[in-house]
Amino acid sequence: MNSSFADPESSSLLNDGRNIDAIRAPRISFLIPYFGRWPFWMPLFLESCRYNPDIDWLFFSDCDVPANLPTNVRIQCIAYADYCALVSERLDIDFRPENPYKLCDLRPALGYIHEESLANCDFWAFGDIDIIYGRLRKFFNNQRLQRYDLISNHARRISGHLCLIRNTPRMNNLFKIIPDWQQRFCGPHQALDEGAFSRLFLWRKNFPMPLFKFVGLFNPLRRKSIFLEAYSTPNASIRWTDGSKNFPLRWFWRKGRLTNDKDGQREFPYLHFMVWKNEWRSQPDPTPETIRQLVQQHNWQINAQGFGEIV
Repeated sequence: MNSSFADPESSSLLNDGRNIDAIRAPRISFLIPYFGRWPFWMPLFLESCRYNPDIDWLFFSDCDVPANLPTNVRIQCIAYADYCALVSERLDIDFRPENPYKLCDLRPALGYIHEESLANCDFWAFGDIDIIYGRLRKFFNNQRLQRYDLISNHARRISGHLCLIRNTPRMNNLFKIIPDWQQRFCGPHQALDEGAFSRLFLWRKNFPMPLFKFVGLFNPLRRKSIFLEAYSTPNASIRWTDGSKNFPLRWFWRKGRLTNDKDGQREFPYLHFMVWKNEWRSQPDPTPETIRQLVQQHNWQINAQGFGEIV
């Protein structure tokens, strides 16, 4: 199924007549291995996690535990070499990449690798940290979570920056269908999360839309997944909500609500500021005190120059 996060759901009832809103909200836990050094915006990222109190984040990292950590965020301290050894043991491969960026290729296998950490979770998620979250439950609502086993935030591929997967043995073992997955996990970085893993769900993704949808009817994985364009990554290759390349110039985060200067009061699930982040590298990082003040204000703006107060 292809849609947009802004599209209304067709019904508030499940096939058996139960009301979606009366069902317990499925538990969601993010799994994020991250090694090296936290980025300067990490306190802002964590504050956006804090405003999603019914979702959990679990990091595996050798970075220092940040101060004032939200109660729904945990840091499991582990050295990079020890984490690679854990991956090798769980997957029965020799996983020893020099660059931690290779960990992105492991994303489809994280539910399998960290099975014990997901004992009480209905869904697990992988993603990036060059992100500010909005109100995630507004978009990953009960109806979608009851109906689908995978929710991607791009229309024609797995979104490596944020993807939800149902915590079941079938879904957690899907990565093993990727051809030559053992060798590819041990080789150079190949964007397996957005490439090879996507192709399990999306056959002939470059077909014209009507034919693309028709082919998907014959794929059981596709029928139980939804690929929604969340318009999360401005200034990248995907056109904006109006079909143009005119992207928002400023984004606003106000106590969990994420909007921008182009789309009025429309809320977005998250902002992936990948393109702007690359531009910020040419300028000095803001001071920790500057970031701390923004966190304490519980609102800020983001633009091509970085983070700042809403004026």
